[in-house]
Amino acid sequence: MIRGLYTAATGMNSQQSQIDVTSNNIANVNTLGFKKDRAEFQDLMYETLNYTAGQTSETTRNPTGIDVGMGVRVSGVQKSFLQGDLKSTGNPLDIAIEGNGFFRITMPDGEAAYTRSGAFKVNDEGAIVNANGYQLDPEIVIPDNVIKLTIAKDGLITATDKATETVVTLGQITMSDFINPAGLAPIGESLFKETEASGAALDGNPTENQLGNLRQGMIELSNVKLVNEMVDLITAQRAYEANSKAITTTDEMLDIVNRLKR
Repeated sequence: MIRGLYTAATGMNSQQSQIDVTSNNIANVNTLGFKKDRAEFQDLMYETLNYTAGQTSETTRNPTGIDVGMGVRVSGVQKSFLQGDLKSTGNPLDIAIEGNGFFRITMPDGEAAYTRSGAFKVNDEGAIVNANGYQLDPEIVIPDNVIKLTIAKDGLITATDKATETVVTLGQITMSDFINPAGLAPIGESLFKETEASGAALDGNPTENQLGNLRQGMIELSNVKLVNEMVDLITAQRAYEANSKAITTTDEMLDIVNRLKR
């Protein structure tokens, strides 16, 4: 019966992890470009009390064995990179990705990071940056003598010169994609970093090589569905309570056994 205590304890720990993951999803329901997490579980090793297909006589075998499980563990937390809803803002520097791909951002240490959040701004030098001031890569500078900024679906940025009223090209937004986006490492601030599991970044222009296209004046919202998260939260809570009840029941049974031994 001691086994039951430890088995139920693994269930409580696992459901606590499920609640932690779900809580993080709910907390980020309004985070631009956020991708929801999903906790995944595996059963633990089994104690074999009677082998399957064990010999029961010279001519017969067990059709089934007796294998008692030792509980459950969290095997991983996977990101879901399903497209979030797009919201129109009218801001010319809000850019949503429709389809596959990530914006490439240059971190302060010079390393590359990747994001789906396209709520961009300009810094004091006119360079396009994210909310933390990290520059879009490749660097694109918008001079103060242009108007009517336009970002095409293929990432080409143009504007109209106020003095000459001619259209000038300011730069080209490129994107990156990965063979296994779920292998990217989240580092916070809606940013991800490349890992060996994600594979190397595949760079290109929007609309090319299965990369998505850009939508100016729109942003991608979180792909968290609040109703689904609330259902997951209730399910995890009930499972946690059931495992807790298993521990209480096992403890009561042990108490009965101890009293019988006196």
